[in-house]
Amino acid sequence: MPPGVERGYPLDRMTTIRTGGAAELFARPGSIEELERLLAWAAAERQQVGVVGSGSNLLVADSGVPGLVLKLDKELSTIELDGTQIRCGGGARLPAVSARAAQAGLTGIEFGVSIPGTVGGAVRMNANAYGGELARVLEWVDMVGPAGTERRVPEQLGFAYRRSSLRAGEVVARASFALAEAASDEVKATLADMRARRKAAQPSGIKTFGSTFKNPDDPRAEHRTAGQLLDAAGCRGLRIGGAGFSSKHANFVENHGDATTAEVVAVMAEGRRRVQERFGVELEPEVQALGPVELPADWNRG
Repeated sequence: MPPGVERGYPLDRMTTIRTGGAAELFARPGSIEELERLLAWAAAERQQVGVVGSGSNLLVADSGVPGLVLKLDKELSTIELDGTQIRCGGGARLPAVSARAAQAGLTGIEFGVSIPGTVGGAVRMNANAYGGELARVLEWVDMVGPAGTERRVPEQLGFAYRRSSLRAGEVVARASFALAEAASDEVKATLADMRARRKAAQPSGIKTFGSTFKNPDDPRAEHRTAGQLLDAAGCRGLRIGGAGFSSKHANFVENHGDATTAEVVAVMAEGRRRVQERFGVELEPEVQALGPVELPADWNRG
């Protein structure tokens, strides 16, 4: 087994919802070379590979996660400026990238302050918020897989709403964003406004994860968001066991103390059922699963 790999590492502490079991194997690669060695070893040993970023959009199986789970560290979580470009490790937190850009008087990635995830997770999900979209400013990514590192441009990533074509076992090690010059005070003011809007609308300071369902494009939704549909279907504050939809924003699930991942899934399933029954709209989950999370078979997870 490669150096630095741990056995039985608890993952609940690495997710914002604080549920789930342990990783069979866990490592914190700090460079592309170390990441390449770990992925090559995992492929040779036929070990599944998962990645934990900020854990803000992640459900970990209660029974734990087989195989190797990675958390990018050191060089793979840095943020560097080069003119109007900002280059980041896949493990860098997107709000920190937005703040660093604002300090440097660069505009284009302000929306990232509202997305509590890492650059790698944001690329995988083509993150967007408040009219901003990651694909518009992304210049390239360095993808690492069992065969080594490959640089890809956005046209090669299959971007669509809240998704990309990245395959399991591929890890976003680095990314570069092409931004534009702007007055630093103006960009900072935009960030402050976005933070205030997020704080006013969404739960914070509690055990929760980001948006639970994607906003639907079904005409029967009549341009309503997933949160508005869930609210209208009576899901605000709905609880099953220790998990429940937030009373502040119906598209956020909270852990009220000792919830299990199974209870989170049960709450999501009930909310989705109610929306489908009332409006005929099938909500698509936005959360990612790590390990054998038992999601209902009819869920379309993109």
